[in-house]
Amino acid sequence: MTAFNSASNYGEHAFIKSKPEMLESIYNTVDVFPYWVADMDFQVAEPITQELNRLVERGVYSYEFNEQAVFEALSQWYSKRHGLSLSSDKFVQVPGVLPGIALLLRQFTNEGDGVLIHTPAYHQFANLVNKAGRQVVNSPLINDGQSYQVDFSGMEQQIIDQKVKTMIFCNPHNPTGRVWTPQEIEQVIEIAKRHDVLIISDEVHSDIIFEGHAFTSLTSFDYDKVIALIGSPAKTFGMHSISNGYVYTNNHELFEAFKTNIAAMYLDHGNALTTFATIAAFEKGEEWLDGMLAYLQDTVKWISEFAELRIPQLKVFQPQGTYQVWFDFSGLDFSEEELKNVVFEQAKMGLTPGGWFGAQSPNFMRMNIATSRDNIEQSFTALADAIDGFERGSQTSSTCCDSGASKSCC
Repeated sequence: MTAFNSASNYGEHAFIKSKPEMLESIYNTVDVFPYWVADMDFQVAEPITQELNRLVERGVYSYEFNEQAVFEALSQWYSKRHGLSLSSDKFVQVPGVLPGIALLLRQFTNEGDGVLIHTPAYHQFANLVNKAGRQVVNSPLINDGQSYQVDFSGMEQQIIDQKVKTMIFCNPHNPTGRVWTPQEIEQVIEIAKRHDVLIISDEVHSDIIFEGHAFTSLTSFDYDKVIALIGSPAKTFGMHSISNGYVYTNNHELFEAFKTNIAAMYLDHGNALTTFATIAAFEKGEEWLDGMLAYLQDTVKWISEFAELRIPQLKVFQPQGTYQVWFDFSGLDFSEEELKNVVFEQAKMGLTPGGWFGAQSPNFMRMNIATSRDNIEQSFTALADAIDGFERGSQTSSTCCDSGASKSCC
């Protein structure tokens, strides 16, 4: 716990989350603590650092192609960690999860096609679809007051009405923290089967699963139109700026077509630092991951207990996975401008505005909790004090960005 509580360097201006120009564009101030980007303040597992140091100290950077060793490490990891049987011969390496989705959309959909996403949704999904010249089809999740559920009938009607042929399915879900059950996934797949819908499954958060829940990959179901972005050390091991993405499908035709296309663009291999750091992470990083998960769960517990005591009007959605916590501020009865004033300007908490994730979430915000408990406690104390001392009509107009058009990858 001590190692994770000593998280530092969050003020490093080379990091996207702390760049003054980014903070200014989002919050109209640089004086906020950045909780808006889904990366970690934690130092990575020691085996990763050791491997990177080995490569740097070697001082020679001749060409190295060791992707198969990465695929074997991934296959063994998912077998041990999740009970998945994944062939090391069915992975395709891509430059990252977002580039992977972008490449899949361009190869397997046509311009103008409808692509379904479940809202509130990670804002870059809509950006990817729009930039590819496809049409975003929003399928709102059902908020039952405690958690979020898939609206299966509504989703199917959207597929029919909008002639949807592709769906981006986020599993676990960002920003709500839902870890979808096998029964829920089965219903999604049955609907996809009925309408011949290709599913691109973003499973990058698959290792950030909390006690009482289990990750289920869409690749484990009997449906041959599933392509999963199943592996990346980015979210699991904090290797956000030195990681690739790994695409997996059981469909031989889709696999060969995608592999051929990626190879034709010479995108199918990574640099040596990323390659060997990834192998070290998946082969030797499990103990670090278990410690990090325990720390995150304690953080969620602390936030929930503090909110119940000091901010009972704040709805904290208990994450089942991911290191994002989704908040509903509507119980405070603030206007949109009042909420921004209290959270951003007075409490100085750089949370992600709910509007980024869909038009139906103006009173919601997302928080990245992969930082030290000291930071969390300081911020929530400031938030509670700001709420207690708030005077209506005292706030100034904010120009905070709510469009989700951030340059951030997270």
